[in-house]
Amino acid sequence: MAYDATQLLKMSQVQLDDLFRASPPGDIPNGSAEGTAIIAPGTQYSLPIAQVINHFGWQGKIFDAKKGTLKNRIFAFGFEAIIAKVYKAPSWLDNKECIVLDYSETSLVAHWIRDEIRLIGPGFYLGKVYWAHDRLIDFCLQF
Repeated sequence: MAYDATQLLKMSQVQLDDLFRASPPGDIPNGSAEGTAIIAPGTQYSLPIAQVINHFGWQGKIFDAKKGTLKNRIFAFGFEAIIAKVYKAPSWLDNKECIVLDYSETSLVAHWIRDEIRLIGPGFYLGKVYWAHDRLIDFCLQF
């Protein structure tokens, strides 16, 4: 099944977790991806929250697969900042392989953040955000 951000926003947290568990890691992406934050999934608040975050906070990520790094596109004007290391490792959700976006050694602002992504469709990744080891939110990336 092909997914889009609107469909993911309508899913429950259990459905998002099940989709993540059932998906392969895919290849480490390369290039620019549009991002959508998924907060309060499956509720009437999910879409408006995502729209506000996308406009004023976070627009997506720019991956450099050769270097194994990425930069986030943030703020209303798409400023490139907050670098992460990118590599494959076991997921904290299910201990199966995923792509890790690790900020612990590259960012003073987000050093406690770890993202994990898996491929759920062509050029489309579902992600989990952890603050230390605590689950925070989900997100998706469309290349």
